[in-house]
Amino acid sequence: MIKNVNETLREKLLFKWENFSPISKDLAGTGGLIRQELEDFIVEEIPLYLPQGKGSHAYARIEKRGITTRDVVVALLDEGLVQNQIGVAGLKDKYAIASQWLSVPNRFAHVLDNLDNLEGVTVLERSRHKNKLGMGHLKGNKFTIRIREADADAANKAKKIVEKLSVIGVPNYFGPQRFGRFGTNAIDGYKLILGEKLPGGHRLKKFFLSSLQSLMFNYILAKRIEMGIFDSLILGDWAKKHDTLGVFKVEDLKEAERAKRLEVSATIPLFGKKTKMADGDAGKLEQDALDYYDLKWVNFARRRGDRRFSRLPMGETKIIEQDDGLTIEFFLRRGSFATSILREIMKLEVDSKVDRPEAKS
Repeated sequence: MIKNVNETLREKLLFKWENFSPISKDLAGTGGLIRQELEDFIVEEIPLYLPQGKGSHAYARIEKRGITTRDVVVALLDEGLVQNQIGVAGLKDKYAIASQWLSVPNRFAHVLDNLDNLEGVTVLERSRHKNKLGMGHLKGNKFTIRIREADADAANKAKKIVEKLSVIGVPNYFGPQRFGRFGTNAIDGYKLILGEKLPGGHRLKKFFLSSLQSLMFNYILAKRIEMGIFDSLILGDWAKKHDTLGVFKVEDLKEAERAKRLEVSATIPLFGKKTKMADGDAGKLEQDALDYYDLKWVNFARRRGDRRFSRLPMGETKIIEQDDGLTIEFFLRRGSFATSILREIMKLEVDSKVDRPEAKS
């Protein structure tokens, strides 16, 4: 029998930044506004590899302004390609100037020439490679973001926050773009995972289910922050090395010393059949999340699942003082959200009320 999503449960399933504590809440934020102009939000995709200049697939590096990656893909579909012939490494923001690579089979190479005719798109570079560009085939993204109308002394406030994040790491929260314009995607994901039929195609339903997994991830991460173990490890954790990405189970709390040095971090599950369950204290945290949302592990038996870093190294960051605020430049590895850093710096509900595409870095 399908459970009713009552008001109490519905409230839990709504995405609200206020439910997920920042790690630098002891430091004053800059305030301010982002995305006032397209030039205020610049994203440069950093590829995992560069095309070799020969091979069976045509590659193009494009710059897009004010349109989604999906809009570009649809334009290619209109030229006669099918979905699985088009390769992109990631989905980029609409309200930004963003550059990224895409690929098509060589026999469709001429179609890439037509992208220059698509409003908001400029082809920057062309090449070829031996394989199709796959989702996730990127190191990450470099961001250059302007914060306007910030509070007094904003640049110094930002520097203090960045200094703290450089030591303890950045909470790897899923940002509001994962949860839809009204923050309700996880509600539909909840209905789907319990067997309710909803309108929409496979791609949309997959996104709803992913939103539910992401919300539960955020819940566990917020709990770790509240418990004071954000930059530590507990027994039963599946920890991951930041340099080699090797995963190991925490059976000795001496490993927490490595976490303090930001060499390793705890991982948090995106519940699914391939996800290794934690035990010990970490297992209790994961079970708490299931209980909170009135779910069981078996509900995710048809989802692949994964484990994701609970935090990220801040990396090299540049802060430039402006007349009315500041510009911040930073790099984030693939799959992470710039909003997690901006929210720490600005101490605002970043992007929560912006009508923008459901896309991630």
